[in-house]
Amino acid sequence: MRGHLAGTSAVTRDTGGTGAAAEPVLPVSGPAVVAYAAGDLRIEDVPLAAPGPDEAVAEVAYGGICGSDLHYWLHGAAGESILKAPMVLGHEISGTVVVAAADGTGPAAGTNVAVHPATPGPGDGTVRYPADRPNLSPGCTYLGSAARFPHTDGAFARYVNLPARMLRALPATMDLRTAALIEPASVAWHAVARAGNVAGKSALVIGSGPIGALAVAVLKRAGATRITAVDVHAKPLETAMAVGADQVLQAGDKDAIAAVQADVVIESSGSHHGLASAIQGAARGGTVVMVGLLPTGPQPVLISLAITRELDLRGSFRFNNEIDDVITALADGTLHIEPVITHDYPLTQGLEAFTTAKKPPPK
Repeated sequence: MRGHLAGTSAVTRDTGGTGAAAEPVLPVSGPAVVAYAAGDLRIEDVPLAAPGPDEAVAEVAYGGICGSDLHYWLHGAAGESILKAPMVLGHEISGTVVVAAADGTGPAAGTNVAVHPATPGPGDGTVRYPADRPNLSPGCTYLGSAARFPHTDGAFARYVNLPARMLRALPATMDLRTAALIEPASVAWHAVARAGNVAGKSALVIGSGPIGALAVAVLKRAGATRITAVDVHAKPLETAMAVGADQVLQAGDKDAIAAVQADVVIESSGSHHGLASAIQGAARGGTVVMVGLLPTGPQPVLISLAITRELDLRGSFRFNNEIDDVITALADGTLHIEPVITHDYPLTQGLEAFTTAKKPPPK
């Protein structure tokens, strides 16, 4: 299920004179979705500070509810990122620039944009990581993340100040509702890329929630020959079929999953049961990409089977510049992802949106 929080229209003021442009009149505060602690989610006014010279003010049109947003609400933490203070949620964002960055960088006012929510950073310099993979940088921050303190507020708000470098200009004809899927589609694109060239290869996707369904769509575009999607529930499997799966299987049908023998497996369920199915469903010598985030701590894994089948087990975390590829693929019509969206709520009904998002789909 991928719900959306929809924004509202900007207020403008005519500056006078024939043909004069209207300039935005921005409020000093506005509604936002704020997580305080486990079980404590509020819609409340938050201040809109003056933007920095390298920041643009964006009016948010749509925001997708991510699993991490749900974890902050339900558990007060997402993995090892623990809430220590109230934090605005949201990082899957589309919208429109209403005030461009004063330093001249980034899109002009009136440009529709998607948002790359990461700010890579080396941390204290003691942790090594590949320079060409900034998603792994230890000092990286992310919109709506409690990984560091002070936390990085997200963008489930009417207006947000965002570094201009985060903004990706969209074609004027691109639907902003679908554009809110660009961030999670980039996560899926990165996961598929971690498997290498998938053209002509069979693929298995374990877990057909939003990321799994988006992985199906990316695999389809990349030329995978036969894509099998797995889930516990019927609705996600319907979505997987709508975006390109060739067949679907119930998660409990272990024999059928093992018989797939896929060249490439994307594990997006985030459970050790799903990882077991991924290993069992992979062909000998195949590749298993683990994009679903399992709980912190030791997990049971069929490691002996992975060893004797010489499987490549690869992690996948967030993304880098794949967002630009996703935008291009959406613009040219080669990536079909709109069926992943299931509900729309206005920002003022954010609590209802989160309640809907946490409910399992009907079986």
